[in-house]
Amino acid sequence: MSEVFFYHLTESSVDEALPALVEKSVARGWRAAIQSDSAELRDRLDTHLWTYRPEGFLAHGADGCDHPESQPVLLTTETANPNGADIRFLIGRAEPPDDLSGYERVVLMFDGLDEDALASARGHWKALKAAGHQLTYWQQDNEGRWERKA
Repeated sequence: MSEVFFYHLTESSVDEALPALVEKSVARGWRAAIQSDSAELRDRLDTHLWTYRPEGFLAHGADGCDHPESQPVLLTTETANPNGADIRFLIGRAEPPDDLSGYERVVLMFDGLDEDALASARGHWKALKAAGHQLTYWQQDNEGRWERKA
């Protein structure tokens, strides 16, 4: 069964928190898929990952790009895994793929200030726990650092 990490955003947005987590994953030698719940969110992140730091960027492709299988990071709205990702980030209210067995880790990030996102995350927690996945819950402290809560 896959490890599933729940990241409860309380002090920063997904735009602020996601790039560092993806960078750490790529530094481990993992390929990443970032699945969003809408094309608008995917496209916004596509631009953001090229410009979020003045001194660098996070190389990636998006749905419809040439050779998705060669992308170290792929932005998508689909549940397929064309780049052979080892880690899958779920953002917005993206639904986890039915089969998580191909992933080392799945990271579900949700906005703690959005009641619908909280309800969705709780539902995913119950379903994934019932499916036998190893779950870990992380919440941001007042300074935006991650603390393991469960």
